[in-house]
Amino acid sequence: MAQQKSAKTKSAKPKSTKPQSTKARSAQRIAGVKKSAPRKKAAASASRTKSPKARASSARPAAKAVRPKQRFVVSHHREEDFKADGLRAYAQYRDLGIAKGTHGLARAHVIRLIGPCNPQEVSKLHLHDIEFQMVYVLKGWVKTYLEGQGEILMREGSCWTQPPRIRHLIRDYSDECELLEVILPADFETVELTA
Repeated sequence: MAQQKSAKTKSAKPKSTKPQSTKARSAQRIAGVKKSAPRKKAAASASRTKSPKARASSARPAAKAVRPKQRFVVSHHREEDFKADGLRAYAQYRDLGIAKGTHGLARAHVIRLIGPCNPQEVSKLHLHDIEFQMVYVLKGWVKTYLEGQGEILMREGSCWTQPPRIRHLIRDYSDECELLEVILPADFETVELTA
């Protein structure tokens, strides 16, 4: 019985001892073509019923949302443009108009940190829900802490990026500290954290 089962599983077709004629082989090939033809026809007819746009969209990844065209923006230095209406009470912000010019794609501002630094006020761990953040020190210095990097002193001319949602805080800064910050997107959430 075991021998019969293994013989059945080896080959589903009964073995013929007679060699097949050329005619029989070609008949089998034709039968094979006929069996697969309906599948090809069905696929061909399905592709004919789809519109050219539908066929093209199924072959390509989805298109990105189209943003309005960016505008030319210029911002000249004026002391009256520094406002105390930003994220931190110990800072004044000069918006550079990038958010309006890019329709919210990015924001850029100059941040003037008001001295003297009060570590109890400024040293609060937080994160920003952003895609990109870059900070450049225009004047003075700032001592910052970044999760995974530790404490770093940034001086005039220093530049750094803060990866999305990295925990960070300011430890100290000079009285004349000014920073250029570029953030994507323009509007984002800041999350205050406890140690």
